[in-house]
Amino acid sequence: MWHKTRLCAFDLETTGVDVEADRIVTAAVIGLGGGGKTEPYEWLADPGIEIPAEATAVHHITTEHAREHGEPAHDVVDQIAESLAIHVRMGDPIVGHNVPYDLTLLDRECRRHEVQPLLDRLGETPLRVLDTRVLDQRCLPYRKRPSETQGARQLITLAQVYALPWEESKAHGCSYDALMSARILHRIGTLAHMPRDDWPEAIRTARRPRFHHLGELDLDGLHAAQIEWAAEQAAGLQTYFRKTDPAAVVDGSWPLRPMGDS
Repeated sequence: MWHKTRLCAFDLETTGVDVEADRIVTAAVIGLGGGGKTEPYEWLADPGIEIPAEATAVHHITTEHAREHGEPAHDVVDQIAESLAIHVRMGDPIVGHNVPYDLTLLDRECRRHEVQPLLDRLGETPLRVLDTRVLDQRCLPYRKRPSETQGARQLITLAQVYALPWEESKAHGCSYDALMSARILHRIGTLAHMPRDDWPEAIRTARRPRFHHLGELDLDGLHAAQIEWAAEQAAGLQTYFRKTDPAAVVDGSWPLRPMGDS
């Protein structure tokens, strides 16, 4: 059961949302589950550029705080990549929410600071990823956004759907978000291996839920399936956006965007 194996929860907080240009501010890599103890690691970096006020409003890290207390970005990026590589070499899947954002931004930071990217560190070891955004959309594809200001696939929405407590004061901290992704992943996996009659009413009465086929897959099969599902989900979103913007493009690369894409 892939949700009961040892997991590596991962999240970044950054200077913005452009994976090609923005920088890491904080990062969390947390080993947990699988019958072992929780091993949390967190970094604060001096990103080397100003942290925009819009980003500070999300994660509450100012430029001044990062410069005074953060480690050099080169060292932080190297340590994050190596910490993830250690987990992957041990067979732990990386768990996160909207993972292509975090893995791609980390990859670009590695190249910017001339440290070895994660995939190069792995060699022949396969990278396996569990993305709560992709899995949730696969299992509950027809959920609408709860409000004008809260999206259907935001982390807070998933916490609410899977009946997990949410502490707004801790949200958008990298460790909190990483742990929440792992908890959501565990709930999705539990539902996938549970008789439908035992599902909570909110899940059972949702429009056409489809958890059980996830339970038929092993970790390698689930990783491969997410590549296909992420592409399908991006294509559907692109079709929707093109109703108002004929030039809209939604990248469906998963779990890492290739170089040259934005």
